[in-house]
Amino acid sequence: MARKMEPLPAEALCRRCRPEDFAFETTADLVPLEIPPGQERALEAIRFGAAIKHPGYNIFVYGPAGAGRHSLVSAELRARAAKEAPPRDWVYLHNFERADEPNAMPLPRGRGRELEAALDKLVEEIRTTIPAAFETEEYSARVQAINEQFEERQGQALEAIRKEASEKSLALLRTPMGFALAPLKGSEVIKPEAFNKLPEEERKAIETKVEEMQHKLQEALLAFPKWDKERREAIRDANREVTAFTIGLPIEELKHAFADLPEVLEHLEFVRLDLIDNVHGLLGVEAQMRQQVDGGGFGKGAAKLGNGFARYAVNLLVDNAEQEEAPIVFEDHPSLPNLIGRVEYVSQMGVLSTDFSLIKPGALHRANGGYLAVDARKLLTEPFAWETLKRLLTAKEIKIETVGEALGLVSTVSLKPEPIPLSVKIVLIGEPMIYYLLSQLDPEFSALFKIGADFDDRLARDRADPDAFPRLLAGMIARFGLRPFDRGGVAAVLERASRLVEDSEKVSLNLERIADLLREADHIASESGADSVGAGEVRAALEAQRRRASRISERMQEAITRGIVRIETQGSAVGQVNGLSVYQLGEHAFGKPTRISARAWLGSGKVVDIEREVELGGPLHSKGVLILQGFLGERYALGAPLSISASLVFEQSYGGVEGDSASSAELYALLSALADRALSQSFAVTGSVDQHGSVQAIGGVNEKIEGFFDLCAERGLSGGQGVLIPAANMPHLMLKTEVVEAVRDGRFAIYPVTSIDEGLEILSGIPSGERPGPGKAFPEGSFNRLVEDRLASFAKARKSFAAKETPGRKEAGS
Repeated sequence: MARKMEPLPAEALCRRCRPEDFAFETTADLVPLEIPPGQERALEAIRFGAAIKHPGYNIFVYGPAGAGRHSLVSAELRARAAKEAPPRDWVYLHNFERADEPNAMPLPRGRGRELEAALDKLVEEIRTTIPAAFETEEYSARVQAINEQFEERQGQALEAIRKEASEKSLALLRTPMGFALAPLKGSEVIKPEAFNKLPEEERKAIETKVEEMQHKLQEALLAFPKWDKERREAIRDANREVTAFTIGLPIEELKHAFADLPEVLEHLEFVRLDLIDNVHGLLGVEAQMRQQVDGGGFGKGAAKLGNGFARYAVNLLVDNAEQEEAPIVFEDHPSLPNLIGRVEYVSQMGVLSTDFSLIKPGALHRANGGYLAVDARKLLTEPFAWETLKRLLTAKEIKIETVGEALGLVSTVSLKPEPIPLSVKIVLIGEPMIYYLLSQLDPEFSALFKIGADFDDRLARDRADPDAFPRLLAGMIARFGLRPFDRGGVAAVLERASRLVEDSEKVSLNLERIADLLREADHIASESGADSVGAGEVRAALEAQRRRASRISERMQEAITRGIVRIETQGSAVGQVNGLSVYQLGEHAFGKPTRISARAWLGSGKVVDIEREVELGGPLHSKGVLILQGFLGERYALGAPLSISASLVFEQSYGGVEGDSASSAELYALLSALADRALSQSFAVTGSVDQHGSVQAIGGVNEKIEGFFDLCAERGLSGGQGVLIPAANMPHLMLKTEVVEAVRDGRFAIYPVTSIDEGLEILSGIPSGERPGPGKAFPEGSFNRLVEDRLASFAKARKSFAAKETPGRKEAGS
């Protein structure tokens, strides 16, 4: 027998939080709880992932937005990082063998800053001391002696040629075109006219002597470039000696200061040798660049590249001198350059130039040796960032490259900085859907992110520590600098947290929405001049939130009350039931009644879902309708096939319909049409149904009840109105005060049902009926008997039609 149905008492409709159960006066009396309770599973995963040092054990933290993922990750990583030593410094240095491939050098923490300052000091010193060294009298005298020796050697060679030519009556002349030989007569050069008048033998004799001396002159002149080269080499040797002497002491002091770092000593030796070989050229470049800058030809960025001595400086890429523990970096904009670093350029006369000093670090450089936390959604939406990160984690090195280089689209010469070894723990933070999609679709994901930290979205209200949630609120209130909340205010927030999670036995851990409520309630308290925030301010903040988001819901309610959308809340009707739907617009959810109607006639046993036929019904809704056919067949088609055709539709529905929460309402409407028995329109129904007629839990039960209640209240509560809900949804009830008070006063009713039979008795007012035994008919006068009799009449009529059609078919075939 179906149990006698009684409406729920008012006390069962909302689990109130009694302020007097709290031992504190305000949240100022509580010790703040910074880490959300109920996240023990996620905490264990984060701690394990942070501690294990094997490759691939990076962490993906996933859970609903607003669950405090970032704050908890930050707290746990800082606690872990405090136990770990800070990493080394990293610098980039000029590569004296291949300038386009700067050298990366690790240094003990703090030594990078020392090396940078030391080499900057060296550069400044040599920029002043070296020019001064070349301006000394000693250096000038030495260079002058070398030049005079060269000039003397040239002069002696020319004097020997001149003397020998004079003995042969020839003169050595210097012309604009070079040296030339001319015949003499006495001490006078014979003019060409006079020379041509000489006897032929004399002319030939002179020409022979000129030709002979010309060969000797040519030999002497050919020796001049060689002697000039020797002069330049002598000056260069002098320059090298002066430079070596000038920089010797500063370089040796540097070597002494960094004697414990062999790599630095090797680099300093390269610096010394390069200075000795190139100091004059660098001084010339610097002088030229200074002239260009003063003349407005170049900008300051180009002037930096034009500093000839800049190659000896240090690019301190990562400075951990102030770091006392392992670094933790939260990268809010994980673009490719922000992750792996970049090489910057400066413009020189329309040409882009760069050097090792323009290499800039990325988040991976700063987090190397520690932890890097990144928002998964932002990372995946940045071009090439995700694929590059996976590649670097696999290669265990940071290689700076542009998108064009990664795709092979750029062939211009650029810097190729030496890769830096990578040792970092990556923590991705994102939604569960992103985690599951990556696990399924990216074959490299599981190998690189072996630890998943799953955040819960709810917390049990009945925990061992009753002050856990109030202490969490106290921590948020202190962090935001809000007024303390009294016991009533905390109770109101806790009730709202239960409503957010749709469970009277749980509270929501959506800290973002709770924080919004705390801030808005505090603002209302500030306007009234209150010292603390109470239940009144919390409820006022909730009402303000609802008011801001309720335009659409009020517009839909108005359409019903004006009769534009037809919803009956009085009387009875055959084949018609009030269903309930939930709409979600942003953070605002609200319920709306919907009229569901059914028609039935003689047919072949098919229930037509009109929503599906016109492609407005989703797969879950279609599944619910198909379940109805299973129910009808199991309950009523015992001795004969189902011989009906039926149609179901959401009346005045112009959008998509999804979900199976209306399947019980659709079944009530269908059974009413079959039994030709009216159902009360004072009730609205929600709940899904299985093939055995059991009513199952649905979502949004509070919004659905309140949506129908608001309509009935607008029209006037008669005392006979109410809602049928699945009994399994009773723990989820956290209804607003107006509904609770109406139930308490007997003006509204909420019935929990476990089966279709219980709902039929409430809606029809007659017993649903049970079979007295296997194969037995339902009792006379019961609702199920009415349905069974109607189906039996359909089956009989169908059999009669089949018998009439059979002779005709035989006759046609004879």
